[in-house]
Formats: sequence, C-alpha cells, structure tokens
Amino acid sequence: MQTMTEKIHGLLTKFDTAVLVTHGRDSNPRARPMGIAKISESNELWFFTGRDSEKAHELRDDEQVLLVFQKDHSAYVSLVGRASLVSDRSAIAELWKSSYKTWFPGGVDDPNLLLIRVHGQEVEYWDNTGFNSVKYLFETARAYITGNKPNVTEPEQHAHVAMK
Repeated sequence: MQTMTEKIHGLLTKFDTAVLVTHGRDSNPRARPMGIAKISESNELWFFTGRDSEKAHELRDDEQVLLVFQKDHSAYVSLVGRASLVSDRSAIAELWKSSYKTWFPGGVDDPNLLLIRVHGQEVEYWDNTGFNSVKYLFETARAYITGNKPNVTEPEQHAHVAMK
C-alpha cells in the first residue's frame, strides 16, 4: 500500500509549474507562476529566482507560502509551507537546465541566481487521475441523476494532510 508521502509525491510529479503565493510588502498576497526545478522524495520543492526579485524580498520578510497546482480537470494540490532562499552554488549547478537561461541570461554562474526551497507543512489534494477519473465520472453522473452530491473516496481522491 502506498504511503501518504508517496501519494503526495506521485501527484506533485504530475506538475511542471506551480503558482507561488507570497505575502507582498503591502501585506496583500502576491501570486506568480513558477517552473518547478525539483521535487525531492520528501516532497520539498525547488524553484529558481533572482536575488533581487520582488519574491526574494518578500520571502526574506515572511517565509510562509502557498503553492497551488492544477493539471487540467484531473489533479489539484494546494501546499502550505515555509520557503527559504538557498545560494549554494553546487545545488544551483545540479538543478540548472538550459531553458532557465531565458529568465537568467547570465547562466548558472549568474551571481544573482538563487534557489527557493519550500518545505511543505500541510497539503490538500483532489486526485481524479487514472482509475479515480472513472470513479469520479460515475459519481458525478449518479449525483446529477439523484440530486445528491458525489461521493469522493478519502484519502484516495481527496485528503487534507499535515506533512512532516
């Protein structure tokens, strides 16, 4: 049987991007899409950013973040966590892809380049991929016909989980 960490990891690996929500300097939320550089086995997420970017300044002031993921109409994840800025040049080199040069023209050696590491604290997901999609279609059809809400299997299709 799959552990919850494995379940969450399997879902997270379906996504290439996430929307990173930070607290802006005016205390209002700020959201922006971010390409995912890495998802570790323990479900830490890594992203590239610039040392002088607005999000880096926001994270220095408040490390609490929300990551939101969506894949078509089949998988959704929201993850609350703590972000840290990482300037480790070996980690930057390990995660670097040539496509990042679009945003960081100085390349892997750009002194402005940083990583954001997000350690998840809690996650909520809705998984209608694979066989779950068949179950969901059946349940929505049943709900439409009977006038009742669809039954969603916990934790197979949906769960709210505190992470370690």
